[in-house]
Amino acid sequence: MAHSVRVERSIHEMLKDAPSMNESDNAVHTGTEDSSSCPPPFKSPPTSLSLRNHSAPTTPMSPRSPLNGSVDTSILRTGASKIDSIKNWSISTYKCTRQIMLEKLGKSQRTVDSELEAHIEQLRDTQRKYLSVLRLARAFSSHFHHVVVTQHALADAFADLAQKNPELQKEFTCNSETQRSLTKNGELLLNALNFFISSVNTLCNKTIDDTLLTIRQYETARVEFDAYRMDLENSKPEIPQSSTTEDLQKNYTQHKELYEKLRDDVAIKMQFLDENRIKVMHKQLVLLHNAISAYFSGNATALETTLKQFNIKLKSPNSVTGSWLEQ
Repeated sequence: MAHSVRVERSIHEMLKDAPSMNESDNAVHTGTEDSSSCPPPFKSPPTSLSLRNHSAPTTPMSPRSPLNGSVDTSILRTGASKIDSIKNWSISTYKCTRQIMLEKLGKSQRTVDSELEAHIEQLRDTQRKYLSVLRLARAFSSHFHHVVVTQHALADAFADLAQKNPELQKEFTCNSETQRSLTKNGELLLNALNFFISSVNTLCNKTIDDTLLTIRQYETARVEFDAYRMDLENSKPEIPQSSTTEDLQKNYTQHKELYEKLRDDVAIKMQFLDENRIKVMHKQLVLLHNAISAYFSGNATALETTLKQFNIKLKSPNSVTGSWLEQ
């Protein structure tokens, strides 16, 4: 009995000496033998934990900030404008294709300016004929260049034989000088031919092509004008004040103004082109005639005078081209 009382007292004393719950939470365990048998108490994390990323900007960027809103709006506007452009292009392409097919089938009337279209067809025919002349002139220049090269080689061969055959030196020398004279005059004629080819090439492939580009734009505008005109004519007359009719009328007016503007531009360009073409071809035809006549008649003085008259730089047949450093 006395032993049990001692045990009870010792337990009560131990309970009195034990720390409270709050004190045990804050107690520091040193890892001694007395505390090794008990697991370390769980310590709750601090409530104010700093999670800032020092590499990130200090100003928070929310998805609804004004900057992101403006960027999103600009992206949406750009996308919408591209979609509208594609939509308008698709509608215009469809209308033009339909108009061309209906014109070929004879189910739609096209706007015709008979006088202007006659001039356009005449211009295209003129370009085809000038390109044919240009092709033949290039072939003639190429063949004649080989003739001149052959004459130059023949003159060197005759001169070499004149040195090695004293009994025929006079005859070989005479033929050598003749070939050299032909070579000199041939190179002058080649200069005239190249000048003629260069001028006709500029006229055909640059000047006339520039006018034909405007003509192609005019023809495209004419097809678009007829397509929107047909849409306006086929609209329902019983709803004259509808929004669809107003849009058709607006598109019709815009394409009509564009068509008339390009038609006037084509007429003006063709007028200036004719004046320029006549001046250029008159000069080049006179040059070609005088140069060829002087060459084949053996009049070297007239050939040189012709080239000087047209400000063509004369190239000596025996001139040596300088090095690339001098050039």
